[in-house]
Amino acid sequence: MNLKQTTVEEIDHVIPKYPTKRSAVLPLCHLVQADQGFISNEAVEWIAEKLELQPINVYEVVTFYPYFRQKPIGKHHIRVCRTLPCALVGSYKICDKILEEFKCPINGTSDDGNVTVEFAECLASCGSGPVVLVDEKLYENVDDNKIKEIASHVSKNSAS
Repeated sequence: MNLKQTTVEEIDHVIPKYPTKRSAVLPLCHLVQADQGFISNEAVEWIAEKLELQPINVYEVVTFYPYFRQKPIGKHHIRVCRTLPCALVGSYKICDKILEEFKCPINGTSDDGNVTVEFAECLASCGSGPVVLVDEKLYENVDDNKIKEIASHVSKNSAS
């Protein structure tokens, strides 16, 4: 697996901080995903070997936490909150409009590889829903106008 040298150094720095190597599974998954964009089967095996575990011990962590991805995503990652407070104020309809705007399937990536749209369990802004997270930018009280703003943001940041 081709990790950046700085990632490998950080991994080697993190492991000894834990009382047992197994305890470092979660931080290593975060570091690998930050480096690679997702956690591949090869990465699961690499982490397991690094921590002297069976691959299933890493795989169960990767599949348990929805934050971890097992396949690459688009250049821009759009997450629409679907929990009750946002759902009650229209997040499902907002998601449909976003999917239409970017010609993208839910939990999938647009044909041009530019956008991945997913539902999120909670984006921690329950009083200002519907809420959409685009990469690391949070949009609150999303309506048709905010969808246009999101599309503009994605378009502008795709050119660079």
